[in-house]
Amino acid sequence: MVMIQCISPVDGSVYAERAALSFDAAKDVVARARKAQKAWAKRPLEERVQLVLKGAARLNEMSDVVVPELAWQMGRPVKYGGEYKGFNERSNYVASIAADALAPLVVEESERFERRIEREAHGVVFVVAPWNYPYMTAINTIAPALMAGNTVVLKHASQTLLVGERLVQAFTEAGVPEDVFQNVFLDHETTSALIAAGSFNFVNFTGSVEGGRSMERAAAGTFTGLGLELGGKDPGYVMEDADLEAAVDTLMDGATYNSGQCCCGIERIYVHESLYDAFVEKSVAWVSNYKLGNPLDPDTSLGPMAHKRFAKVVREQIADAVSKGAKALVDSKLFPQDDGGAYLAPQILVDVDHSMAFMREETFGPAVGIMKVKSDEEALTLMNDSQYGLTASLWTKDVERAGRLGREIETGTVFMNRADYLDPALCWTGVKETGRGGSLSIIGFQNLTRPKSFHLKKVTA
Repeated sequence: MVMIQCISPVDGSVYAERAALSFDAAKDVVARARKAQKAWAKRPLEERVQLVLKGAARLNEMSDVVVPELAWQMGRPVKYGGEYKGFNERSNYVASIAADALAPLVVEESERFERRIEREAHGVVFVVAPWNYPYMTAINTIAPALMAGNTVVLKHASQTLLVGERLVQAFTEAGVPEDVFQNVFLDHETTSALIAAGSFNFVNFTGSVEGGRSMERAAAGTFTGLGLELGGKDPGYVMEDADLEAAVDTLMDGATYNSGQCCCGIERIYVHESLYDAFVEKSVAWVSNYKLGNPLDPDTSLGPMAHKRFAKVVREQIADAVSKGAKALVDSKLFPQDDGGAYLAPQILVDVDHSMAFMREETFGPAVGIMKVKSDEEALTLMNDSQYGLTASLWTKDVERAGRLGREIETGTVFMNRADYLDPALCWTGVKETGRGGSLSIIGFQNLTRPKSFHLKKVTA
């Protein structure tokens, strides 16, 4: 029997473990989901929407359990109170647009014809969710998929092993039928085998680029729809007319919050030469105010990274950059809790360039590089010099300038004067090796359903 373990970053202990399902047992789960799907889809849309909202509300009632569990599983400090703000915002928004998003597109309704395009649920949707924002990333697909009439099978990352159980518990207690929303524990081989067998009608995966490639390889030839949100190396660009204080506050938070373990976290910053020195000085002061420590301590503002191997990657990238001429500006003596393992001090590097892996590869930790630029053209070239493309953060008072630059940036989302935020009214999508597809917004509902055309001729003469 294969056991899946969550090793807590708090103290390195085995916090939770579960037995992985065999292929046959997993097929049984999918079969129950498929059997339940038709009846679920026949329920009135508003009934499905309300049941999903009740499930979300039930999870909110479990915060006393959920928040410390998150700290133990992936290290986010309890002072931040879990992920309820974003979780609720996304759930409520997709509920508010479900009727419009799923409404038929009527082409003609006359005495002679009815012609329309309806949205039909795919069937069984498989959600493979990540550990860094385990509730918010999962709900991006779970909520609209269930509202649209799909059944959902959820597989969570081993680092957040208990999250799937909590979600299913909340939704089942709220009245969602057991077979409509199920949690599974699977190893990578069984996951790939299920996809390769055509078990699912749609697969949504959030994770690494290599994980996305594995999903595509497994699905090859099955014609299974895939939504992939993969790696990122999101840039910020601070122009000469930017609000300096606001830019520092938002970009440093975007680079270091959640120990930098954010899909759309800021990993590289380009600052106009006129503001560069001031921006760097203020950024170092901002980051130096963190309190690194045990995430269960209510005074801790920066917890450990989710696993010591993730912290190892960050340290290696920093060391490599420094060996090539970069300069680390945050005094390590301010963070004696940095233990060389999962507990990692934040860092800002200058004198960096794109020859360094630190400025090219995903870091996914509380460290960011800052470069001086002279023009929009230089900043644009640097922002696009990446294999990834999830978000870009532009800082200026000129909306037209931001829009013009935004159209040239190879990215899924363009922010002006904000960063590291997922707007549920907009499509969450990426380009290049960041993936394909899109979640949330009306487009998210479209990706979780398929069009069916009705051409009804009322007369034969």
